Amino acid sequence: MPPRPRLLRTLCLTAAAVLSCVLLTGVSTAAHAADPVDAAKALAAPGVPGANDWSCRPSAAHPRPVVLVHGTFASGSVNWLTAAPALAARGYCVFALTYGEVPGVPVLRAVAPVASSAGQLATFVTGVLAATNAAQADLVGHSQGGMMPRYYLKFLGGAAKVHTLVGLAPSNHGTTLDGLATLAAQFPGALDLLNSGCPACVDQVVGSSLLTTLNAGGDTVPGVSYTVISSRYDEVVTPYATQFLSGSGVHNVLLQNLCPTDVSEHVAIAFDPVALHEVENALDPAHATPSNCLSHG
Repeated sequence: MPPRPRLLRTLCLTAAAVLSCVLLTGVSTAAHAADPVDAAKALAAPGVPGANDWSCRPSAAHPRPVVLVHGTFASGSVNWLTAAPALAARGYCVFALTYGEVPGVPVLRAVAPVASSAGQLATFVTGVLAATNAAQADLVGHSQGGMMPRYYLKFLGGAAKVHTLVGLAPSNHGTTLDGLATLAAQFPGALDLLNSGCPACVDQVVGSSLLTTLNAGGDTVPGVSYTVISSRYDEVVTPYATQFLSGSGVHNVLLQNLCPTDVSEHVAIAFDPVALHEVENALDPAHATPSNCLSHG
């Protein structure tokens, strides 16, 4: 027996209500939460000249966006004031994030566990690729920002999305507590945080479980090009040779082999013209030019 007209109307109205609820709540919320560009924009560092232009589209000359990854206690807003505009002036689409916030800790960033920060980097890179329609990105990182991306590459699927990783004074094989204390002394409040608990600091101590896991089975993953740029005057990640990587696709650079009078240390290397010239060479090796004391970014 066919259903009565009133029953049909009731069923239709109920179905429509359910569908409306799904469309207005579940679907729209899921779509918003899953929007990779919005998720990346939430992590973008403010006020970085030349960076985070979400309308930028990579050129044929520079087909991959460059993602800048800051170091411990710093932020994207302070770490890349020199590098970001220099790379943008060269025609790159440049993006910089700030990661590693710990609730209750003001100002200081990149202090959360390295694995957690690597997850934020993964979110940022995915959003950058979606915004720029690029297949891969290049990463340039300083200190922890040169080491942490290796966790993303090795364990979070980043190898398929990254072509080149450039590390400036990266903590690839760890440092000592004295080195971290030296770095902390340069940031107000960081020394207190180091003494009271800084997961990223613990992760970067020589022999930590994080570094043991990260470096087990080799320093690199297939398909990614690596460049490490170090200074013999580094007083934070010591000895400086522990920054270097081994494996295929690795290019290790010591600043003083290019310019013996270059005295840049751990923090200054992120602003050093010789180091930034080597960054540019690593990003575009087909057009690399020799670096020397006259090099500039």
